[in-house]
Amino acid sequence: MGVSVLRIRVLVVDDHRIFAESLAAALAAEPDVDVSAAGSGPAALRALERAVAEGRRFDVLLVDADLGGNVPGTRPAVSVRDGNEEGLVDGISLVAGVRSGQPSVRTVVLAEKDDPRRAALALQAGASGWVAKDCSLSRLLTVIRGVLRDETHLPPALLTGVLRELTAARKHRTESERLVESLTPREREVLRCMVAGLGRKAVAERLFLSPHTVRTHMQNVLGKLGVHSTLAAVALARRAGVGPADLAGDVVERGGQLA
Repeated sequence: MGVSVLRIRVLVVDDHRIFAESLAAALAAEPDVDVSAAGSGPAALRALERAVAEGRRFDVLLVDADLGGNVPGTRPAVSVRDGNEEGLVDGISLVAGVRSGQPSVRTVVLAEKDDPRRAALALQAGASGWVAKDCSLSRLLTVIRGVLRDETHLPPALLTGVLRELTAARKHRTESERLVESLTPREREVLRCMVAGLGRKAVAERLFLSPHTVRTHMQNVLGKLGVHSTLAAVALARRAGVGPADLAGDVVERGGQLA
């Protein structure tokens, strides 16, 4: 009787067909690897959903950093359930969507060149590794097996730059949190309404205030946060972890400090 081999299910996601097929073929030659390929983010999401429905989830996704030709970090992550239109999901968004919808799946980003900022974005989105596309097959297999042991893999030359980027991002978030903490409870309620996309009149109706009072609160919020527009205030609030007002119920803040 033969010994059964625990197989690793890998999905290669790359819109460069020749590269994707070549990589898939190389990986498929390994005795413990089952591999499939997808040519876009939405196609990858559909493959993930099919795999779940069939009871054979993927273990690792290898995702092209330049998937779709979009700049990473410019769009919110797309839910695994929502990727139905071609071209909607870029590489970093795909990583974040998979992390949110199927957290047991490990993702590794394949990149044409080393880029500390983009590698940091990928790690923040939930990637377990960043690997050069021209690395050896043995190196890639080491990374695949490593991330399944909850290891994080980065090229040594990128490590210092990525740590610097992550530290700067954390410092930026800490400063945003400090500014939000300077607001009064009422101003935080107004800010959460702003995050929810409510205009001055809607905020006034929701909080049972006059439009003039709401205008004053909004001006105070902008002043204390050191910004000049509602969009900038919302972006800063998001960095600080402030969630939108719950339009179906009470005003809420992620983290539960105020409700």
